[in-house]
Amino acid sequence: MLRTVSCSASLTSASPFFRFFPRSYSSLSSSTGALRGNLRRVSNPSSAGRRVFLRRGLRVPSVAGRGVNRQFSRLSVRAVATQPAPSYPDVGQDEAEKLGYEKVSEEFISECKSKATLFRHKKTGCEVMSVSNEDENKVFGIVLRTPPKDSTGIPHILEHSVLCGSRKYPLKEPFVELLKGSLHTFLNAFTYPDRTCYPVASTNAKDFYNLVDVYLDAVFFPKCVDDVHTFQQEGWHYELNDPSEDISYKGVVFNEMKGVYSQPDNILGRIAQQAISPDNTYGVDSGGDPKDIPKLTFQEFQEFHRKFYHPSNARIWFYGDDDPLQRLRILSEYLDMFEASPSPDTSKIVPQKLFSEPIRIVEKYPAGRDGDLKKKNMVCINWLLSEKALDLETQLALGFLDHLMLGTPASPLRKILLESGLGEALVSSGMSDELLQPQFSVSMKGVSEDNVQKVEELIMSTLKKLAEEGFDSEAVEASMNTIEFSLRENNTGSFPRGLSLMLQSIAKWIYDMDPFEPLKYTEPLKALKARIAEEGSKAVFSPLIEQFILNNSHRVTIEMQPDPEKASQEEAEEKSILEKVKAGMTEEDLAELARATEELRLKQETPDPPEALRCVPSLNLSDIPKEPTYVPTEVGDINGVKVLRHDLFTNDIVYAEVVFDMGSLKHELLPLVPLFCQSLMEMGTKDLSFVQLNQLIGRKTGGISVYPLTSSVRGKAEPCSKFVVRGKSMAGRAEDLFNLMNCLLQEVQFTDQQRFKQFVSQSIARMENRLRGSGHGVAAARMDAMLNIAGWMSEQMGGLSYLEFLRTLEKKVDEDWEGISSSLEEIRRSLLARNGCIVNMTADGKSLTNIEKSLEKFLDLLPENPSGGLVTWDGRLPLRNEAIVIPTQVNYVGKAGNIYSTGYELDGSAYVISKHISTTWLWDRVRVSGGAYGGFCDFDSHSGVFSFLSYRDPNLLKTLDIYDGTGDFLRGLEMDQETLTKAIIGTIGDVDSYQLPDAKGYSSLMRHLLGVTDEERQRKREEILTTSLKDFKDFAEAIDVVRDKGVAVAVASAEDIDAANNARSNFFEVKKAL
Repeated sequence: MLRTVSCSASLTSASPFFRFFPRSYSSLSSSTGALRGNLRRVSNPSSAGRRVFLRRGLRVPSVAGRGVNRQFSRLSVRAVATQPAPSYPDVGQDEAEKLGYEKVSEEFISECKSKATLFRHKKTGCEVMSVSNEDENKVFGIVLRTPPKDSTGIPHILEHSVLCGSRKYPLKEPFVELLKGSLHTFLNAFTYPDRTCYPVASTNAKDFYNLVDVYLDAVFFPKCVDDVHTFQQEGWHYELNDPSEDISYKGVVFNEMKGVYSQPDNILGRIAQQAISPDNTYGVDSGGDPKDIPKLTFQEFQEFHRKFYHPSNARIWFYGDDDPLQRLRILSEYLDMFEASPSPDTSKIVPQKLFSEPIRIVEKYPAGRDGDLKKKNMVCINWLLSEKALDLETQLALGFLDHLMLGTPASPLRKILLESGLGEALVSSGMSDELLQPQFSVSMKGVSEDNVQKVEELIMSTLKKLAEEGFDSEAVEASMNTIEFSLRENNTGSFPRGLSLMLQSIAKWIYDMDPFEPLKYTEPLKALKARIAEEGSKAVFSPLIEQFILNNSHRVTIEMQPDPEKASQEEAEEKSILEKVKAGMTEEDLAELARATEELRLKQETPDPPEALRCVPSLNLSDIPKEPTYVPTEVGDINGVKVLRHDLFTNDIVYAEVVFDMGSLKHELLPLVPLFCQSLMEMGTKDLSFVQLNQLIGRKTGGISVYPLTSSVRGKAEPCSKFVVRGKSMAGRAEDLFNLMNCLLQEVQFTDQQRFKQFVSQSIARMENRLRGSGHGVAAARMDAMLNIAGWMSEQMGGLSYLEFLRTLEKKVDEDWEGISSSLEEIRRSLLARNGCIVNMTADGKSLTNIEKSLEKFLDLLPENPSGGLVTWDGRLPLRNEAIVIPTQVNYVGKAGNIYSTGYELDGSAYVISKHISTTWLWDRVRVSGGAYGGFCDFDSHSGVFSFLSYRDPNLLKTLDIYDGTGDFLRGLEMDQETLTKAIIGTIGDVDSYQLPDAKGYSSLMRHLLGVTDEERQRKREEILTTSLKDFKDFAEAIDVVRDKGVAVAVASAEDIDAANNARSNFFEVKKAL
């Protein structure tokens, strides 16, 4: 399993439009990281996404970058010169009329090289945006306005439930069948505070239209509106296994939201949104408050679907290289079945009127008893910027302003707050325009009681100073280049470009505004640059600070105070309510509830009949390429350094990775490596302050990042342990890129004690947040550290051991700074050397040739050999069952073992089997029946570690028992050829995951480092394609090692751990983390 902890000096998604996702709840599809070559990335320095919560997703994705705990939606459009529109298939007015549509407007969007046509379905009024281009990664999405009136979570529960069977697909969960057996590049659903989105994507046209049909039928004709069991499963129900036992609440959304609001950052986000817009739909929680979810009735649930899930209230998006006429034909089959509805009038979002004076709120949040609670306050200042929609140029200017103030470590507002020492880290900070009215917020956590007022004053005084003095020209140039580079690069990572565009468009379209406008940034950007050139940046940005922030009375200040009693009080309140419910029941009522509980469980655990499964459309094995995708790779040599070149079209951008070996690093220095990386990026040189260096990177490149990388290598005892420097620039700036890489690596001085102390505080805050929100990742790292050396190395740099190291280091910074500074220098000497270095470059052939001299010069400046000799890595944590205690209402439960220890030899069928276990046995037992947000397994083919993990799980020992039953599940498995074919196709979809050019080059590098040859990839593919039922049954013997010799790690509440240790005498060794 490949692990990295990344420090970056560039925004991964520097959008000039300042949107992040404000408390959207997304149904991320099951994790299949293991199936894509076992690559797992854990980004440490900057977790992404302000208030982004996942449903079906189990690996919480994060973005490392200069952003301040917020996620910009990536502006998936490319800056291009004005040019004639390419010829794309057209839908004539007559053809549209025959299918029941009228053309509203049509434009060529040069920014994304697309022809976009807006149609209106005449019978229902449904609007359809049809975007045609050469992108093979086709995207469909249907978006409905779904404003809730209370916090029962009805839009969120409905978003889960409509994917649980429909008119044409009457099985339990077509969504899961699509996960198992399609080539989707995206399959998901999002619940926003005021809308619900259902997007899919695929590069295969047949597969794409299958996905579209299943989603349309699910949205408009779901079974859930007539099936109370689905409502109970996904929303909430009383559970009683025996009349003598206590009643409990169960439900996937109920437990998900308990997990969401076990995290202080998310509690702050909810309070901030509701306080800033108390008088409209944003004043309630669309995701659901666990206290209110049990108030929702099935009748209200049914009525909400009837009211809002109608074509008249829908916006539909198509994007890609498929036939635009076929899109309309598919839609007509559904839309023609409906008459017009008044739902667009009832779903309109009413603007929040601006306050006449600021308000202040003080709230409590649940906290552990360890540490100094007086230093755990949080402060947030929020502004609602306008009652009316902003014009695009103002929106663009505010986006630049946001980046200037907060976007990088050198940005003044961010820098001043962090350097003040008044708090540990910024959280939930930045501009947002995802909802009807734009917002701006600045928040800080780890603030002592005495400093709360000082933080508020510092935020206001800094904003005032910025308005008075403006920004220096280098900062403005760096910000402009960063954003323009991002636009040109059009890099959305694994996220489909068409979906990124859809989310931008819908942010205006859903409010009855122009859906084309957010896609066309060229002219507003040109106008903004001209204004800055003509009037100066101060004349552009200072009035914005004054108008929208300083002179804006619609300001809400929130102080969050830690309360070690709150979690137990909330549990006691819930228990009291349930005791009253039981006391009000007769014996007959209790017997009926126990019967209903068992009836629901039997339904959940009974598989769909084969005839129901066959109704879900799928591909055939003949539709699947027999060979893997090959990346052009030329292996060469410069000055004794191995160089990998990948000749791919990259729009004149060069991507470069320089990889150094960590083989000479002393064991005791390993936990310092993440802070060494951050110090390289955020400390200065003899001649440049870190602010100047940061601005230089922003002005000359598309960003540079540095991080350690570790992985087991199959068949070898020694792990792969590397230090990676990754950067990108325009081809003409490659010399600047390599010069800046050299500057960072060799000239940065480790002399700034106070900044280093900030890094430690920020890292502690991030790790504590990770424990609460991504406990499954912490558990997985802990188990890996017990089972293999690479896992131990990774856990030392990003797991619980790292958090313990940081807490000790925090005290040591003042006591022995000289020793720490010396250790950082020693790390540099141990890593930097030409000997053992590998360079990876991805660009077009001409650019690769042109940058060779710059690369040669860079390599010449490196030392020949590292200091010190090779070190033998042999560390592991002791094998034991471990429970990590945190204040939480839900648990994260893991169990793992090494199946290679049984003599099992890797076969491609293992990928098919592990995916099938996740999407059947674990999905049904851990999630559907157990009520967890999710359960999945992960097979690391490099180390042989097979892991089971659950996410936001109300259970503990029960989940471990399910894991232990996996071998018997495989032995008793019956599977027809169709089901087996689906499992194979779904696995190939994961193996062949869609990649942009930079990802192709990087994946090739990873395969090179781990010794994975093209011949091996072909062999594994053939084994995947020929997987048989016998392979499943044989694999049961290998997986039994997890049951018999595996280790269990749970991140859970003290109460649940005590109960587990009482039920199974001292099963867990307990460690208190928070």
